[in-house]
Amino acid sequence: MWQQTLITLRPRPRGLHLVTDDVLAGLPFLRTCRVGLLQLFLQHTSAGLALNENADPDVRADMARWLDRAVPDGAPYFEHRLEGDDDMAAHVKSSLLGASLLLPVREGRLALGTWQGIWLGEFRDHGGPRRLLATLQGEE
Repeated sequence: MWQQTLITLRPRPRGLHLVTDDVLAGLPFLRTCRVGLLQLFLQHTSAGLALNENADPDVRADMARWLDRAVPDGAPYFEHRLEGDDDMAAHVKSSLLGASLLLPVREGRLALGTWQGIWLGEFRDHGGPRRLLATLQGEE
């Protein structure tokens, strides 16, 4: 079985956001999969995906602060500034987090750990809606 769909995530402010429920809402066919793999691919170069803590929002806030400190907007060594001071920093953060996840599926559900959730890293001040291509391969 192969299924593919494009999920559009609503615009979010800069930061790290738990989007597991948004992703699952866009995947009604997931519950028919007994065993498989779900690949999520974010079609943007200034945002990222991660699998991390799903319970304590302090973890997302701490990670966002670390990323902002490690890769500051408008750093003097950045030449690329076509869309503002947050432009190049967003590209670096996107590369650090990555643009895709490969997740196991078991008995119609994501087989995540108890405290794991899907994060969207929004690294622009005004990133807009984000497109996530979801591809499921598995057995019904």
